[in-house]
Amino acid sequence: MKLTTKGRFAVTAMVDLALHLSEAPVRIALIAERQNLSVAYLEQIFCKLRRAGLVTSARGPGGGYRLGDLPENISVGQIIEAVDEDIDATQCHGGDTCKGGAACLTHHLWEDLNRVTSEFLSRVTLADMVRRNEERAARKEAHVSADIPVRRRS
Repeated sequence: MKLTTKGRFAVTAMVDLALHLSEAPVRIALIAERQNLSVAYLEQIFCKLRRAGLVTSARGPGGGYRLGDLPENISVGQIIEAVDEDIDATQCHGGDTCKGGAACLTHHLWEDLNRVTSEFLSRVTLADMVRRNEERAARKEAHVSADIPVRRRS
């Protein structure tokens, strides 16, 4: 089972949009710069995200993209599905034909893994991702602050 760069980039870009929710529409070039991603590849991804209604676009000066819904209403599973990502651990893509027309001995294990993965990704929202990023940033800030020596006045 492998999540390709398309799915990873899509989720990363959507989290970036969610982190900058209160700002004006966000240009793809800005997301690409902040996340060190390819602008051309993000443009392809955003076409799919827009078709799925996960983002809206505004043209012209000051244009860019916004989330199509609140972060708590958009799941990572929806994002991955919108970019046609297929996370499938079976060799037969769920067709029960792993061994020349029959299911392999471990087929049900991989099907169960697909189900659990899908359920997990559908439960994680952009709001969850934003919260985790903010918590991580706060921990990092607290750690950096703790490392700064305090000067005492004489």
